[in-house]
Amino acid sequence: MSSVLRSTWPLLLGMLLLMVGNGMQGTLLGIRGGIEGIPTFRMSVVMSSYFGGFLLGSLFVPGIIKNVGHVRVFAALGSLISAILVLYAIEPNWIFWSVLRFLIGFCFCGVYITAESWLNEGASNESRGRALAAYMIVQLLGIVVAQALLNTGDPAGYLLFIIPSVLVSLSFTPILLSAKPGPQFETIKRMSFGELYQASPLGCVGIFVMGSVLSVVSGMSAVWGAQIGLSVAEISVFVAAAYAGGLALQYPLGWVSDRFDRRRMVFLLGAFGAAVTFLVVLLQPGTMGLVIAAALMGGVANPIYGILLAYTNDFLDPSDMASASAGLLFINGIGSIGGPLITGWLMGQIGSDGYWIYMGVMLSGLTVYSAWRMTRRRALTPDEQASYAVVTPSTTPLALEAIMDEAQSDDPAETREASEI
Repeated sequence: MSSVLRSTWPLLLGMLLLMVGNGMQGTLLGIRGGIEGIPTFRMSVVMSSYFGGFLLGSLFVPGIIKNVGHVRVFAALGSLISAILVLYAIEPNWIFWSVLRFLIGFCFCGVYITAESWLNEGASNESRGRALAAYMIVQLLGIVVAQALLNTGDPAGYLLFIIPSVLVSLSFTPILLSAKPGPQFETIKRMSFGELYQASPLGCVGIFVMGSVLSVVSGMSAVWGAQIGLSVAEISVFVAAAYAGGLALQYPLGWVSDRFDRRRMVFLLGAFGAAVTFLVVLLQPGTMGLVIAAALMGGVANPIYGILLAYTNDFLDPSDMASASAGLLFINGIGSIGGPLITGWLMGQIGSDGYWIYMGVMLSGLTVYSAWRMTRRRALTPDEQASYAVVTPSTTPLALEAIMDEAQSDDPAETREASEI
């Protein structure tokens, strides 16, 4: 790992600064929306817009890079991100914010794709897996650090919008100075949803569900915190706990999933996550209880997402990697757009408990579906399973394809064939 860090530290440092900027803007808008009195559902539209832009970026940015090059795209989109972060404070209007969130989602997707192409191209076959793992860890770490910076200023002022803008601008320096020409992009055709579902029904349904749940955690947590009257410090700790839980449990739960039926893991973790959400609604715990619940939810939700991707990967041929990764992330994107919108509507109808109830219902549905799927297909042996890999919901098709390919290359089995019952 030390050799990987020596060769990739400029890129990882730049991405850390970018993720701090991204992590600050999401939470800050949720808090500022509460200060400005913007209704919950309108704030859910603001939060959902980011995922709409991100999804559009995943479809169009590779073509833009192919036409004008990696460096120009990275510099242009990065500059636009820096400008948008300052523009938020000019007009606290939900329509204006929604447009900016859509644009910044598109831009961040392009920045990720560019950075991931440099990382993938610069790593050797032997170090690629470790480099991608370090990249994913840096993403989560950056969001955790971002929450601490929210306590350095007044969310009703301008400073907290300027800090992420400066950090994003500074992130260009190490990345662009170390940038090398990226690989040529080829047009990736998604597998049809029917083909994807046939390969892994649980993977398709689960990725949609977890995309929805994780977008609520990342997009609506600050909105929920502002609605129930949490302070800025309490909201920042709550959000940080969710990501810290995911960061801490990714590896241990992934390690376990390599040795057991992944469907059973999804069933158990989904049931546990649903139980946590319903206990919060029933017990109405204090701030410390809410922070613990956030850590448990993040610790469950992020690994479930990675386990579902690994499970789907178990039934794919290497030749299907690119098209499958694009299709899976499209499914994830649709779920991510809908999650905040439905949660915002539910919170407007029944109050703040709608935040927990929505996630609980979605995880309960996934639990039931995974139990049913265990009756429809035999369990793979550990030798037939590809390796689990750390992955985040913000992964682009480029990185996901590389991650899935790396995981399959670690698989000692010569076949992943599984018979339907």
